Amino acid sequence: MALSVPKAPGVSQMLKDGARMYSGLEEAVYRNISACKEFAQTMRSAYGPNGMNKMIINHIEKQFVTSDAGTIMRELDVEHPAAKLIVMASQMQDAEVGDGTNFVVVLAGALLESAEELLRLGITTAEIADGYEKALEKALEILPKLVCHKVEDYRNVEKVKDVLRTAIMSKQYGQEDFLNDLVSKACVSILPDDGTFNVDNIRICKILGSGLSKSEVVRGMVFKRFVEGDITYAEKAKVVIFSCPVDIIQTETKGTVLIKSADELMNFSSGEESLLESQIKSIADAGVKVVVAGGKVGDMALHFLNKYGLMAVRLNSKFDLRRLSRSVNATVLPRITTPSQEELGYCDKVCIEELGDTTIVAFRNEGKDSRIATIVIRGATDNFMDDIERALDDAVNNFKCLSRDGRYLPGAGATEIELAVQLSAYADTLPGLEQYAVRKFANALEVFPKALAENSGTNGTEIVNQLYLAHNSESGKNTGYDIESEKVNTVDTVKSKIFDLYQSKFWGLKYAVGAATTILKVDQIIMAKRAGGPKPRQAAGSDDES
Repeated sequence: MALSVPKAPGVSQMLKDGARMYSGLEEAVYRNISACKEFAQTMRSAYGPNGMNKMIINHIEKQFVTSDAGTIMRELDVEHPAAKLIVMASQMQDAEVGDGTNFVVVLAGALLESAEELLRLGITTAEIADGYEKALEKALEILPKLVCHKVEDYRNVEKVKDVLRTAIMSKQYGQEDFLNDLVSKACVSILPDDGTFNVDNIRICKILGSGLSKSEVVRGMVFKRFVEGDITYAEKAKVVIFSCPVDIIQTETKGTVLIKSADELMNFSSGEESLLESQIKSIADAGVKVVVAGGKVGDMALHFLNKYGLMAVRLNSKFDLRRLSRSVNATVLPRITTPSQEELGYCDKVCIEELGDTTIVAFRNEGKDSRIATIVIRGATDNFMDDIERALDDAVNNFKCLSRDGRYLPGAGATEIELAVQLSAYADTLPGLEQYAVRKFANALEVFPKALAENSGTNGTEIVNQLYLAHNSESGKNTGYDIESEKVNTVDTVKSKIFDLYQSKFWGLKYAVGAATTILKVDQIIMAKRAGGPKPRQAAGSDDES
């Protein structure tokens, strides 16, 4: 009879063998804070225009070189449960605003670092969490009073350029003016008269070769493909879009055809051909010049398309078909039939162009009713173009938020320091232990101008002192860190047009504080043993036989 070894009393006796449990300040809280601090420290060095790039090789051996926090977190497989909470908060910020992902991570890390100091002094996690929530409430109350710029007319390209410049600058410092010009024109050109702006209507096409200065905006759509037939140019064209292959129609049900003589065989073949020809002739008679197919274009169909002077383009992606139908205002037809005039789309010009050694098909719509714009990016390497795409993506998301709420706050760390000044004053009015947490919240906000300065190679503490000095005066609430100065210097952000989106700061503060307080309220980590699955790998050099 096997000897039964009793389990130790407590929670462990309820769990499976091999389950681990950590509890209390030392084991759970400090362990979580330490992991989050490390993660935030990694992201902090990528913050701002002079942020350092990270080289990431993901699980499928794909390499990324970027300073974009959203991409870094998406490609890093973060395992630690507490750090995962910060990643989730950052992803929520990305979904809500589309920018400011690094803001959430850096602030959550700084809040947890400050909380650790308070815990060492004997203040409980509940009191710290309450203090942080009070500070957040006060910060969100102060935030609307700090608005320094508002865009009323977001159809004015020059006004849009003023505010989008900072978003691009934080990713592509030095290229911001050229990229700003591209993205502002693209966004304003497709803005609908009524309804909301759709981010998906700005497409990005990356073509290797030449340099960034050769990038351009195409009003319409661009595909890296070649046309199927001999016709390569169509002007003022009616467009028909099929989601099926353009070929001899296959029957819905299987059938057997018995052919008894050579004449029957000839008649059968010519019957199929004449049917296909009549279909394509009827499409041409409807005034169509361009046929877009979602599947292959058969040889026989291609012959008749060339015969009737129709341009044939094949698109494999159903999403591209949908976008193109939106762009040319056509209806996607599921089978080859003669289209009605309502189902046809219109395009000013469909043509083949060569950029470097890449052939593209461009659907250009120069009129006001163009619903989609494509930014064609040129560059020497794929990594470089990917980074440009991320910068443009942030700018397009900024435009989306701007079209809903045009308020802007001073950038360059000015908003954070002004919040810190006012929160420190607010902490002095609180009677309980929460005042220490509110004061630490204010100190945590200093991390942003510090990070901007340290990533630019200057003294972070010195710039924070200068900013506090400026913000304590009446006229200095828009003073931020001057990133272009060789010495430690401040700048008036409104005159320099360095603006941060109000929505980005509003949601960033909410998500960062939410993540930090959730992590602080965890007092036990219970890791149940996985059922089955592979055994954990042994560390190299371990010797179990001894």
